[in-house]
Formats: sequence, structure tokens, C-alpha cells
Amino acid sequence: MESSQEKQLVTSASPDTTAPVASPVGASDRPASPHSLRHEIRVWTRDLLIAIGLALVIIVFLYQPVKVEGTSMAPLLSDQERIFINKFVYRFEPIQRGDVVVFWYPLDRSKSFIKRVIGLPGETVEIRRGAVYVNEKIVPEPYVPPQYEDLSDFGPVRVPKDSYFVMGDHRISSNDSRVFGPVADRYIYGRAVFAYWPVDHFGSLSTTEGDTK
Repeated sequence: MESSQEKQLVTSASPDTTAPVASPVGASDRPASPHSLRHEIRVWTRDLLIAIGLALVIIVFLYQPVKVEGTSMAPLLSDQERIFINKFVYRFEPIQRGDVVVFWYPLDRSKSFIKRVIGLPGETVEIRRGAVYVNEKIVPEPYVPPQYEDLSDFGPVRVPKDSYFVMGDHRISSNDSRVFGPVADRYIYGRAVFAYWPVDHFGSLSTTEGDTK
């Protein structure tokens, strides 16, 4: 992103070969005038305010802070954790398996859910004793600890066009596509990208683990 600071055009003049120019003795040792210092302070203050303004614009229009409620995405996300979601990422790139997405709950659009994408449009999803298979190939899931596994069976189901099969990482405590079915892409409005509170969870959120592509 280009800086909003004014650009200064610098041109090189042809050297004067007829008369060398000497710098006045002691010129480099002269202290900056109060007027010059005030000018520099004003410039730095202006640039700082512009940078803060741009950061706020990016956060407000590109990212949205949200609070996680519940434990369906543990251990990646905990109850009451604060994260940023990118609201515009899917305007420029496709939803991928492994993405942690935020979407309107299909059965009640006044609620938002956060889950991980497991099955893509047109794929067949099946669960056999807790192991997830997509198109008959097992999906590695390092983000699901053994104590959070659900060893029951499910499916097979075919994911409709323009829809996604989503599940929580805490399988034994997650209301997900096994219950309410695949989620239409028009309901998905963001991807989890960054955790900022509590401070011990501060950092980027990995969203593509377990991708079988």
C-alpha cells in the first residue's frame, strides 16, 4: 500500500565544471533552528495520524473483531476469546478445506457460528468411527485432539453445489453440518485470521491444516 505522505521529486542538475562550491566553515555544526524543529514535529505528527487513520480504516472495513462463544472450536479457540475475521478474503480467493469460517447459522440467521471447512462443493463426506473421509480418502486432522474425537459414524452425504460441509474441532461438543447440513456459501461472511485476546493466544490462526489437495 502506498504511503499517503507527499512524494518529493528529486532531480539531479548538471554539474558546474567552472566553479567549485565550498561549504561554509562550521555550517554542519549549526544547531537546527526552533522553527525547523517545530516543522519536523508537525510532519511526524501528521504522518503518525495518517498511519493511525489508515490502520483504523483497514480494521473497520477489512477486518471485524468478534468474540467466540462456546468451546466447539477448542483447542484452537476458547470460550470468550477475541479474534479478527477477514470479511473480504472470499471476494478474491476461494474457500478452502481447513479454513476456519464465520457464517450465519442456517436455521436462525440472527446467530453466527464459527467452524472449520471439511467438505467442498460436490464432494462426498463420510465419517467412520470418528475418521473423516472425503471422496473415500481419509482427511488428516491434527487439529482434533484424541480427547475431543467423536467415534460415531455419519453419512455418506454429498455436499451440494455452492455449499460447504463444516465441523467444529471439538467433535463431541459441536453443533455443525452433521446436525444442520451443509452451509450455503452466501451465508459465509468471513475467515478467522488472528487472535488478540487473551494475550497468551495472541497470533495468527492457521486455516489450512488437513488440506488433502
